[in-house]
Amino acid sequence: MAAGFALAVALNSGIRRLRGAFRTVFFAPVVTNVVAVALIWQYAFNANGTVNKVLGAVGFGGPNWLDDQHLAMPVVILLGVWRNFGTAMVLFLAGLQAIPQDVYEAASLDGAGRWRQLRHITLPLLLPTTLMVSVLLTVFYLQVFDEPYLLTNGGPLGSTESVALYTYHQFGAGELGVSSAASFVMIVLVALVSIVQFRLLRPRS
Repeated sequence: MAAGFALAVALNSGIRRLRGAFRTVFFAPVVTNVVAVALIWQYAFNANGTVNKVLGAVGFGGPNWLDDQHLAMPVVILLGVWRNFGTAMVLFLAGLQAIPQDVYEAASLDGAGRWRQLRHITLPLLLPTTLMVSVLLTVFYLQVFDEPYLLTNGGPLGSTESVALYTYHQFGAGELGVSSAASFVMIVLVALVSIVQFRLLRPRS
């Protein structure tokens, strides 16, 4: 979410003629087929993949990322962040463009610099957008399934098994009670986290 916000601020205050092109480029991972993306990442992060070739070119030996239980999860997380930070960027950019420019002009006339404008104008007026982005991304990451399933199927040794993937595996193994319990826990967890976010981030009059 922080990366999406930073990029949205940069695009909103940067070269406006290229804003549409940059928005398309950074939003592309969101609409790209996840299976195709996962195949590319599998190739990039295997023992002889692109990442290790780059590391080898500068004198470092690269591991087999997806077969290491300590490294597989960071790769899965990186894929999830890369695929979804475009959503945060587009929503934050829309929120920034909805803020009237005369508010910033008045603040500038009063001597407020960019940091004070960000703290006292941008962030407070973006609270509704921040709440929406926070809830959307939290719900996505709590019930993430595609990335760990396609990259590692939960391995190695269950190190990348999400709650949704664990539920799927238990259902496939015929453990319907365990699968149902895991689903219920995930629903309750999503609801509780969403309620906390609404209370913490709701605009205050």
